[in-house]
Amino acid sequence: MTNEQNIDFVLRSIEERDIRFVRLWFTDVLGNLKSFAISPEDLEEAFEEGIGFDGSAVKGFSSLEESDMLAFPDAATFQVLPWRPSESGVARIFCDIRTPRREPFLGDPRACLLRQFREADKAGYVMNVSPEIQFFYFKEDTTVSSGSAVPAPLDNAGYFDLTPEDSARDLRRDLTLALEQMSVPVEYSYHALAPSQNGVSLRYSEAITCADNIMTARLVIKQTAFSHGLFASFMPKPLSGIPGSAMFLYQSLFDHDGNNLFWARGEGSIHHLSKTAQHYVAGILKYAPEFALITNPTVNSYKRLVPNGEVPCYATWGSRNRSAFVRVPTYKPGKELSRRIELRGPDPTCNPYLIMAVTLAAGMRGIADELPLPPESTVPFDQLAESGAARLPRDLGEAIHEFENSEFVHETLGDHIFNYFLEEKRREWAEYSQTVTDWELRHYYGGF
Repeated sequence: MTNEQNIDFVLRSIEERDIRFVRLWFTDVLGNLKSFAISPEDLEEAFEEGIGFDGSAVKGFSSLEESDMLAFPDAATFQVLPWRPSESGVARIFCDIRTPRREPFLGDPRACLLRQFREADKAGYVMNVSPEIQFFYFKEDTTVSSGSAVPAPLDNAGYFDLTPEDSARDLRRDLTLALEQMSVPVEYSYHALAPSQNGVSLRYSEAITCADNIMTARLVIKQTAFSHGLFASFMPKPLSGIPGSAMFLYQSLFDHDGNNLFWARGEGSIHHLSKTAQHYVAGILKYAPEFALITNPTVNSYKRLVPNGEVPCYATWGSRNRSAFVRVPTYKPGKELSRRIELRGPDPTCNPYLIMAVTLAAGMRGIADELPLPPESTVPFDQLAESGAARLPRDLGEAIHEFENSEFVHETLGDHIFNYFLEEKRREWAEYSQTVTDWELRHYYGGF
């Protein structure tokens, strides 16, 4: 549908479904969901002229001297919130943030991704992504271990377990139904490897829609847990001694006719990866250390990334190697539409708009520069250091150093997002560094 058709559909739906509150959604630079509600009577004007708000009150947006911002609803993202009453209901719409001059605001993460998406579209590429989000369900009460309070797990079930111990079955059912009511299609949900750890895999969509879906899913996961008297944690490593949570991203590039440009067979292909796909992966591997602060943005992120053979610590790729940063799945060999790559480094605390932007930009640079794909990593993870593979940052401090010296990331994100993100992470690392010993700074892997 055209934008005018989408707007007409939204206005009719609001009247027919007795919607009394329309929540305008957007994110700050760090990926926190922001929202304010307007009445349906103001929505038509919002589509045309935007709704003004104080940008100086949103972290990373504007200074007091440049505080006026406009939120323009994207009619294609209209959905009714299923957990709110049907009478005098509530709907949400994602917004693009603009300046009073109607120009895209350079501190809006969604605008940053849209800019990269359009550049790729001009070159004939459409980025499709499927996310797999892992998280933990915990009880509100805690147990005390070594003088510190830690969350209490709900169960001792393991990966894909179907047992009475899997206490989150009803939560995952309610989660799936709520997401599908909001037109976020779920491929599957499951109990993950660790106690109380769960996962949900969303179906493929274009990059911007995928980022919107991730933001929606994170809220629905929290809302579902709350309705069951629990809370959901997206911390990459909430408990020591058990696996952490990732957000795997399955990516592929299509042309405007719907052909998968990552698929090939015969001479020149590797694992049915086309030359385009090989260059794309090479670009991601080249810049992976530089954008690690985007894929893994917290101190806790690096407590998950320990060299145990299950998580990526080096910028490598492989087919069967799950310690590779980029993996090439072989679920359906020879099927064109299924050929994609899997990014195994990101975790669920990242800003999905920024991670899509930097990985797409890195891959596009790889294609433009025709970067050669490095040899596939087949050595055991404990031999990767001797293999010459680039080491990914081991803590937030190293990630900050790589980030601040990256011309690529600066150009991709723009001055506003780059500078604010860097400033916030420097502050976070400085605060953390004051609370631990020198030994802990070098060996702080694991723990809550």
